[in-house]
Amino acid sequence: MRLGAVVLTMGNRPDELRALLGSVAQQDGDPIEVVVVGNGAPLPELVVPGLVVRTVELPENVGIPAGRNVGIEAFRTAGTGSNTDGYRVDALLFLDDDGLLARTDTAELCREAFAADRELGIISFRIADPDTGLTQRRHVPRLRASDPMRSSRVTTFLGGANAVRTAVFAQVGGLPDEFFYAHEETDLAWRALDVGWLVDYRADMVLHHPTTAPARHAVYHRMVARNRVWLARRNLPAPLVPVYLGVWFLLTLARRPSLPGLRAWLGGFKEGWATPCGPRRPMKWATVWRLSRLGRPPII
Repeated sequence: MRLGAVVLTMGNRPDELRALLGSVAQQDGDPIEVVVVGNGAPLPELVVPGLVVRTVELPENVGIPAGRNVGIEAFRTAGTGSNTDGYRVDALLFLDDDGLLARTDTAELCREAFAADRELGIISFRIADPDTGLTQRRHVPRLRASDPMRSSRVTTFLGGANAVRTAVFAQVGGLPDEFFYAHEETDLAWRALDVGWLVDYRADMVLHHPTTAPARHAVYHRMVARNRVWLARRNLPAPLVPVYLGVWFLLTLARRPSLPGLRAWLGGFKEGWATPCGPRRPMKWATVWRLSRLGRPPII
């Protein structure tokens, strides 16, 4: 199985980016081709021994999902060298530019996992602090997140530490460009699950990343709320849309955000209803049941 990697960067962490690429070069098995996308920023010189690195510089910041989609498209090819899905690799790693692959066998573990389960479409890695080894609860993509060392089937994944079969993109498309950031991974995961793919969280596939607190500025609150509405409008059966959004509305109030944060959240919630969200493809009720069996029914 041929692997590629997509790294999105704002160009402001050149040393961390080079360290990440070095950890990719050290992976066991066949070499991994990397595409680094400069999201509205010029890229530094990226020469890493033993690694083929291609670069794409975008003239402006197009957001996380659109930027990663550019990297995905860079692996699309026609004719000799392409697989049946039109890509020259069989799966892509997506890695944060300030992360670091903790082990040299992560790529081989990905190859083995995909080879062993033909229905496995997405693998979510465990994110751990490089100094403490601890994984934040918010980085475990399931409701029962108290034990980050337990691998399991899940219903979403972490955007900057994962692997996705190119066959998934060929079948359901890429990340939703219009989201800019927030919830784009869940949108892709739901579409993939709806056509039969599976998503795994693997505790043994580790990306080291410094522990950080999630941003809580006004733009963050607006994007999170707007994209939550878009996510529901795009993917859920009509009867579940008000239930799902009603639950999140109450949860947001229960978390007692600051008054400016709540105002931004309410503005984003309103924007999510008033603006186009892209194509609507409601999931099958069988997928709703599948999500529920996996521990996360699409109302929470």
